[in-house]
Amino acid sequence: MSALPKVSRREFVETTAAAGAGLVIGFHLPAGGRFAPTPVAPFAPNAWLRISPDNSVLIVVDRSEMGQGVSTALPMLIAEELDADWTKLKIESAPADKSYVNPLFGFQGTGGSTSVRAAYTPLRKAGAAAREMLVAAACQTWGVDRVDCRTERGAVIHTGSKRQLTYGQLAAKAASLPVPENPTLKEPKAWKILGHRVKRLDTPAKVDGSAQFGIDTKVPGMLVAVVARCPAIGGKVASFDATKTKAVPGVKDAVQISSGVAVVADGYWNAKKGRDALDVKWDEGPNAQASSASISQLLTETAQKPGAQARHDGDPDGALGGAANKVEAAYELPFLAHATMEPMNCTAHVRADGVDIWAPTQFQTGVQGLGAKIGGVPPEKVQVHTTYLGGGFGRRFELDFIQEALETSKAAGAPVKVVWSREDDTQHDQYRPVSYHAFHAGLDASGKPVAWTHRIVAPSIMARVFPQTIKNGIDGEAVEGGVGMPYAIENVHVDYHMPDTGIPVGFWRSVNNTFNAFAVESFIDELAHAAKKDPYAYRRDLLGKAPRHLGVLNLAASKAGWSTPLPAGRSRGIAVWKSFETYVAEVAEISMGPDGTPRVHRVVCAVDCGPVVNPSIVEAQMESAIVYGLTAALWGEITIDKGRVQQSNFNNYPMLRMADMPRVEVHIVPSTDAQGGAGEPGTPPIAPAVCNAIFAATGKRIRKLPIGKLT
Repeated sequence: MSALPKVSRREFVETTAAAGAGLVIGFHLPAGGRFAPTPVAPFAPNAWLRISPDNSVLIVVDRSEMGQGVSTALPMLIAEELDADWTKLKIESAPADKSYVNPLFGFQGTGGSTSVRAAYTPLRKAGAAAREMLVAAACQTWGVDRVDCRTERGAVIHTGSKRQLTYGQLAAKAASLPVPENPTLKEPKAWKILGHRVKRLDTPAKVDGSAQFGIDTKVPGMLVAVVARCPAIGGKVASFDATKTKAVPGVKDAVQISSGVAVVADGYWNAKKGRDALDVKWDEGPNAQASSASISQLLTETAQKPGAQARHDGDPDGALGGAANKVEAAYELPFLAHATMEPMNCTAHVRADGVDIWAPTQFQTGVQGLGAKIGGVPPEKVQVHTTYLGGGFGRRFELDFIQEALETSKAAGAPVKVVWSREDDTQHDQYRPVSYHAFHAGLDASGKPVAWTHRIVAPSIMARVFPQTIKNGIDGEAVEGGVGMPYAIENVHVDYHMPDTGIPVGFWRSVNNTFNAFAVESFIDELAHAAKKDPYAYRRDLLGKAPRHLGVLNLAASKAGWSTPLPAGRSRGIAVWKSFETYVAEVAEISMGPDGTPRVHRVVCAVDCGPVVNPSIVEAQMESAIVYGLTAALWGEITIDKGRVQQSNFNNYPMLRMADMPRVEVHIVPSTDAQGGAGEPGTPPIAPAVCNAIFAATGKRIRKLPIGKLT
C-alpha cells in the first residue's frame, strides 16, 4: 500500500466537506502531523439526523432557508426530542430525494407556510427514536435498566452511579439497534429548546459572509450568462446576429434557448456587455397590445356576469331584496412583483453522465425533474444543491430561471451560472395576479348583515401550475378567503371568474389571501360604517362562531388600546384574517401628511398559530410579512403597456425604507389548537387595516391599490 500524499489541514477539510449530503468523515492526526483519514459511518437512524463519534450532531434541513428560519426551527424539533447539545449542532441542506417530500404537498418543496407544521410530528419522532436507541445502547453497555437512565445535552446518564456516555461514544452501538416506530414524545412542560427563544443557526454565517447564496456559486470551469428576453411578455426570438456580441472581450458564445438568447462569457459584466451589443429581432406575440387599461376593462366586464359558484348559503338574493339598507362596493388590485433581494440565478452543469444544479430554489422535486428532462438522464443522476435563498416569497418555486441555466449549460458544454439583473427580475417575473371584487350586502334595521355576495375575478395560478386541482371552474386557492369569510351571516353567495390576461402569474407571499383579505376586510368595514357601529365591535359581534378569529381580534384591539384616545392627527384601522391555518389581527395607526401621503406609525399584531416552536422566529415573520404587505399596499404596482412591464428597478417599484418603517408589536396567543404556518399570514391584514385607518382619518375609501397619495 502506497503512502498517503501530504496535504494541508485546509485542503483536507475542504475536500471532506465537499463530500455528499449527510456524509460525516471522522479522522485523527497521529504524531508527526501526517493525516490518516479514517472514515467512520455516522449513526443515521433516519434521513435527517447524523451523529458522529466526535459528538457532533448534523441535522439535514429539508426545506429551503429564505430568511424564514427553517434552518433553526426544524433542527429545534429534532434537538428537543434528542436532548442534543445545541452548541454542537451542525446543519446542512438536503439533496433532492424522496425522503424529503413535504407531506402536505406530495413533493419536496417549501411554501404555503408548511415547513414547521408539516415537520412538527415527523421530526420530533425522528429525534425521539434516536434518543431511545442511544439510551438502549447505553443500557446494554452498562447492563442496567432503562428506567435508571436519562438524557441531557448529548449524553446518556446513569442516575445511580452518575456514569455517562456521550452520544458520540454510543453512536456505533446505537446504529446496530432497530429504529422504534412509535417513540414517546416529550410533554411541552419538559421542553428545554422548543417554545424558547433559541438563537438562529444561520445568523453567524450570514453575518461573517460565509453563507453561500445561489449567486455566490463558483465551480471549476464555470461560465456566466445573461439572457436577452423579449420585452413584450410572451414574445420570442425571430432572429439574431451575434457578430458584435462575440467581439466583446470575454464573450464565449451566444446561444438561443427557449426564453431568448443567452450570452455566455467569462464573467457577469462581459456577458452583460455582450447582451447590450446583441442584434436581435423579436416576434412580440399575442400580448403585444396588452395594457393595464385593457386588463382592467376585461376584469370589470367579466364581473358583470355570474361566475362559477364557490359558496351558497340560504337565499342571498331574497334577503338582499328585503334588506332595510343595501351596500355595494368594488375593489381592484394590481399585479405585483416579488422583488427578492437576490435576483434570480442558477448554476447548472449538464453532462452526458449526469446533471448538477446549484440553485436558490423552493422546489427541489421540480428542479430535479427538469434537470432529468433537459439532461436526458434519470432523476437519480441529477444532483440538486440547494443554497441559501436571498428571499423567496414564492418566486423561487418557479422553474424558469432553472430552465435557462440548464439549457445554456447544455448548449455551452460547460457549467454555466445564469444571473438576472434587477431589471430582468422586475420585468420577467411571475406576478401576483390582478383581481377585481364586486360586493353586495343587505343590512337589517339594526345594521346587522343579512345578505352578502362576493364575486371574485382573478387569473388562476393553480390552473397553470397544478391544473388538475381546478374543479368546476373553481380555483380553490383563489376563492379560499372569500369562501371562508368567517362572519356570521345567514345568506351568502361567492362566485368566481378565471380570466386569462396573458400575463404570467405565480405564488406571491400569502398568495390570493392578499387580495381577498383586502376586499373582505375593507367591505366589512364599510358595513360597520353603514350600520353606524364601531369597526372593531361590529366584527366582534359577528365572530361568535369563529373563536380563534375572535381571540386575535380582541387581543390586537386590547394591546392597541382601541378605545383609548389617540394623539392629534392619528387614526386607527383594524382587520383580521385566517390563512395557512393561522389567525392574525392587526391594528394600524396612521396619520396623513399635508401632501396626502399616509404615514403608518404603529402596527399591533396578534397571532394564533397553535403551538410555537420559537417565539422569536414567529415575531420576526409577522414583522417581515407586515413590511412586505405594507410596501405593496402603499406603492406596489406592476403596470403593462404594449405588452411590456413599465417598472424596472427600485426607483419605480419602491420598497419600504427604514425611515418609513412603523413600530411593530407582535403578541402571540398561547395555543394548543391545530398548528398553522408563520411565514405568510402576517401579510393579508395589513393593507385593509391601513386603508380602514385612512377612512377613519379622511372619510375616503381606498378601493383600488396601491394607496399612493390621496388628492
